[in-house]
Amino acid sequence: MNFERPTVRTGDGFDTFDLTVDLVIDPGLACWQWKDEDEYAHVRRLGIITDAEHRAVETAREQVLAMLIERSGPFADAAAWMSWRWDPAWPAPRLPRPARGRRRGASTGG
Repeated sequence: MNFERPTVRTGDGFDTFDLTVDLVIDPGLACWQWKDEDEYAHVRRLGIITDAEHRAVETAREQVLAMLIERSGPFADAAAWMSWRWDPAWPAPRLPRPARGRRRGASTGG
């Protein structure tokens, strides 16, 4: 489980902001562990993650652990997720072409 700020749609795509802490869960849901808690503590000390965001993360952590234990929410049908496979007949995803007249990656400095 990835903890991040809500995704925001922009004219160029989407803005995301990872909050650094993650919950790594075994596919069988029997084992789990927190990842990057030291990094999370560091960005907290730097003030990158506000107190309000920290409270929201703590609430979300409690909620996801409750769902994991109860096998509810995204964990309700773990067997189906473990057996899911990409259908080779599906077309490969493609990104849209950039808008005309816009150059990506061009230097604007002098």
